[in-house]
Amino acid sequence: MSSHGDEPETHGQEKERIVVIMGATGTGKTKLSVELAAEFSGEVINSDKTQVYRGDLDIVTNKISAEEKCGVPHHLLDVLDPSAGEMSASEFQALASQAIRDIAARGGVPIVVGGSNSFVFALLTGSCDPQRYASLEQPLVEEEELRYDGCFIWLHVDAEVLTESLDRRIDQMLERGLVEELDRYFATEEGSKDQHSGLGQAIGVPEFRAYFTGEEDGRTEEAFAAALAAMKANTRELMEKQVKKIEQLASLGWQLLRVDATAVVAAKLAGEPDAAVAEALERDVVQPSKAAVARFLSIEKQQIKRRRRRAFQLAVIVN
Repeated sequence: MSSHGDEPETHGQEKERIVVIMGATGTGKTKLSVELAAEFSGEVINSDKTQVYRGDLDIVTNKISAEEKCGVPHHLLDVLDPSAGEMSASEFQALASQAIRDIAARGGVPIVVGGSNSFVFALLTGSCDPQRYASLEQPLVEEEELRYDGCFIWLHVDAEVLTESLDRRIDQMLERGLVEELDRYFATEEGSKDQHSGLGQAIGVPEFRAYFTGEEDGRTEEAFAAALAAMKANTRELMEKQVKKIEQLASLGWQLLRVDATAVVAAKLAGEPDAAVAEALERDVVQPSKAAVARFLSIEKQQIKRRRRRAFQLAVIVN
């Protein structure tokens, strides 16, 4: 992987336009990204730091399936071998910037989506200093304007509803084979390492490590229940941290469109018919997001036309 991330050259050029979908884990960012990509000839760039790794823990990391992609191209997903170690913010910035250039060159719309807001911050500001992101105390100054013209969509779900949904999602992971997947992972050389970096930091791995790697008589019902409870608690803690960081970005002046998906998640929890869930999704999430992206792309096109027209007029005057 490249460890450098040159900023895009914007002097005298148009900035690339990107759509960024932010939100806590479990809010439905992945599904929305596919909907928007299908509508606007987009391609998705993954910004989840655990989903960049290939194989092994697709259930734990809640990775999108081939069927769910609906034919939409995805970038920085399944690209890194787990033994390569943790992808840094600067490495993500370099790879994502190249993907944005490639997608834009094809006439597509880059759609950045994922829960690792430190990656998004590095991509948009050019700052790969983890301490700077951790504090976010100083507002962006003029010379640190965002590197891309962005349409920022913040997918929000009320904390109480999302907490219940996240607990249920982990129970569903168990039904899909979470235990078997972790068992296979811990039997590998990579999984046997006692580390908390890279794929090893995915929630579910540290919590279940002692259960799977300890003595055989350590695999008790009590140990399993404790590991499961820790996984749920840490997922809720991650959700709270993600929301706080997004709120901080908004306070720095990032223009975030807050889209409320609470009714969608609540309908799923209540066991309402698929048609009712789909209706809520379309009404509350998909349509407002599509309208925002359409406005963004239209405004950008108008601005480009005006700038080109002015440039042409100046050229005529000079000549």
